[in-house]
Amino acid sequence: MAYFDSMNKKPMSRQDHLRKDAKAWDKEDRRAQKKNGAGEHNRFGKDERFAKDDRKFSNDRGPRKDNRFEETRRSAPAFKPAAPRPQKPAYEQPAFNNEPENLISGRNPIREAIKAGRDIEKILVAKGDLSATAREIVTMAREAHIPVQTVERTRLDEITRNHQGMLAFASAYRYYEVEDMLEEAHEKGQQPFLIVLDGVTDPQNLGAIIRTAACVGAHGVIVPQRRAVGLTPSAVKASAGAIERIKVARVGNLSRTLEMLKNEGIWLYAADMSGEDYRKTDFSGAVALVIGSEGEGVSRLTMENCDFRVKLPMTGVVDSLNASVAAGVLMYAVYSTRC
Repeated sequence: MAYFDSMNKKPMSRQDHLRKDAKAWDKEDRRAQKKNGAGEHNRFGKDERFAKDDRKFSNDRGPRKDNRFEETRRSAPAFKPAAPRPQKPAYEQPAFNNEPENLISGRNPIREAIKAGRDIEKILVAKGDLSATAREIVTMAREAHIPVQTVERTRLDEITRNHQGMLAFASAYRYYEVEDMLEEAHEKGQQPFLIVLDGVTDPQNLGAIIRTAACVGAHGVIVPQRRAVGLTPSAVKASAGAIERIKVARVGNLSRTLEMLKNEGIWLYAADMSGEDYRKTDFSGAVALVIGSEGEGVSRLTMENCDFRVKLPMTGVVDSLNASVAAGVLMYAVYSTRC
């Protein structure tokens, strides 16, 4: 195929024709780019504007260093390695820190405590067949007039772990005999003044009554052995140290004890709502106040053994007083006739 140069009007080679077309194309392309405002392009298609922008970040000493994050790095605190985590201690089985101080656990300790004549409030025995040793201890306890209660084994597990099916609760303080109280009154040259509690089960009430009895100069407090609270740690604590100033006796048969007091010439006054107003009662002479339980009051059998019945008049909507409060009012009524 022959090529012809229209301007010079002479034939031309294929190479010259291609070079001429390339120049024409470049010229046309530059004209179009200039008209559209897109800037100049080099032969490789790169925009000359970006090439100029690249030259701004370079100089004769080499590429420009970017210091935008240099200040941030200088102001950051120095890295400190984290302290080693403490090693967890080995697991230990929690101890029974809530065990009562007066608790006696184990068969041999309980047997020896009974033989030594230690004051024991009660003995708890797990349900089930008892071994020969356990039966022997139960027999010894009943001969010593110690209350024995049969409970579920889980109840013993809640108190302590090493119980061997049997637990005993010793008294937090020693008991005296009723004769010791009467002897103290005789030595002081005073008429006996005693407080007899029939079925008081709250240790806080017992402690409060002991404290008030010590304040009014009573010679002793008598509590039954069964169905009543004894000198537990809570009762001793509630007495606020008064247990050191007054004698407490625990008797197995309350009715027999009341008969003995009557034979000693002591008048028995029972707190009862059907009795006479205590303000009209003569408390002179030897006196024993009988206070009933928190809910039921003085039992029928005990009431039959008393000489008088006295009441505390009330005008409010509440028809009963706390046992320790009622005992306190009556004790101060007796005290007012003796001082």
